[in-house]
Amino acid sequence: MMRNTQEWQQADLDNFLHPFTDYKNLRDIKSSIIVKGEGCYVFDNDGKRFLDGMAGLACVNIGYGRKELADVAARQISELSFFNSFFNCTNTQAIALAEKLTKLSPKGLNHVFFANSGSEANDTALRMVRQFWALEGKPQKHIIISRDDAYHGSTVAAGALSGMPPIHAQAAQLEGIVHIKAPYKFEYGRDMTEEDFANLAATWLEEKIIELGADNVAAFFGEPIQGAGGGKIPPAGYWNKIQKICKKYDVLLVLDEVISGFGRTGNWFAADTYDINHVDIICTAKGITSGYIPLSAVMVNDRISNTLIEKGGEFYHGFTYSGHPVACAIALENIRIMEEENIIQQVRESTGPYFAEQLATLNDHPLVGEVRSLGLFAGIELVKDSNTMEKISDPDVSCEVLRDFCLDLGIIIRPIHSTIFLSPPLIISKEQIDFLVSNIRTGLNLWAETLP
Repeated sequence: MMRNTQEWQQADLDNFLHPFTDYKNLRDIKSSIIVKGEGCYVFDNDGKRFLDGMAGLACVNIGYGRKELADVAARQISELSFFNSFFNCTNTQAIALAEKLTKLSPKGLNHVFFANSGSEANDTALRMVRQFWALEGKPQKHIIISRDDAYHGSTVAAGALSGMPPIHAQAAQLEGIVHIKAPYKFEYGRDMTEEDFANLAATWLEEKIIELGADNVAAFFGEPIQGAGGGKIPPAGYWNKIQKICKKYDVLLVLDEVISGFGRTGNWFAADTYDINHVDIICTAKGITSGYIPLSAVMVNDRISNTLIEKGGEFYHGFTYSGHPVACAIALENIRIMEEENIIQQVRESTGPYFAEQLATLNDHPLVGEVRSLGLFAGIELVKDSNTMEKISDPDVSCEVLRDFCLDLGIIIRPIHSTIFLSPPLIISKEQIDFLVSNIRTGLNLWAETLP
């Protein structure tokens, strides 16, 4: 369909309700019309090229335009485009992917439930957790602890798990979900050592379990690194302490690895990066197919799966597209490419450390309060004055101006409140990292001129 950019933008306004969008404001801003992707770049309808510092939404791990994935999709569609996984039916691609995931995931996670998104994966985990304790004769053990600034999705259940009041205010609330403070050292422990702050932040979980009563607490849900909540990376030692607390009080540990899974931190899972070996459920999505098609997977340990199998009867939960053969085939090919091309090893040993080194050069900028990174994940904390650490006035609006400057410079970043969140494709080169960081600095300089 041949239309110019203005015609596409008008049709967009007339018909498409975007996710997480102020629809009234969009009338003045207008959407960018993205028409092509290649490697680490996307192109708009006017032919402008952008280096994608977001990998879509932290999902296009192997980059855009991999013909191998298109070929696999075409073959699978020709052979078996779809069949359901209900009524004692299955398909070879779902079986093979489940088998592969159990080999890649931490020890003991030997069963997989497939869904379509990170939101659905976290909904599923919540259902499984509460069903597990009910089957174990402890239905009162149903309270879920999550964290402020967490993002677990935007369905009602996943939105309730998320620690974001604006989402809760739009009907995403459930009984029995509580939140504790996030391990956000810049805000809560800037003058503390990593070890001392890790102790403090872990104590918040233990205190909440004791307050609620361990016999009432079902699980703790946490992202190993918090993405949409502002690119927050916990202090060293935090997760080791958290898993010990969960084990001590028999509280299930659910890791939301929707962003961190499939190589983002330099290992297949952030659980490996942080040596989290006491994990009951891992929720994944995004990088499992590099965003080429919707798919999520909930990896479940033997303790929970054995109870569901031996005591559960029918599990009244699932989706039409659970274990979709085309999505599973694409995921398998995506994983094959990552293994064959040593992409995760490259992140761990080369581009991840280089990314951290280059981003650290921004620490001297007067608008940068802190740079934090892990693998190919980063958060750049923005302040009005790095000497006083004065906060930016109305950052949600102000940082959108910074994003627009960066778009003009040919890079895509994601402003979240007062943070630049970065999660580029895992195939990004050192030269592309240089370009990204250099233009972030230029964007910051341009933005500084607009601040009051």
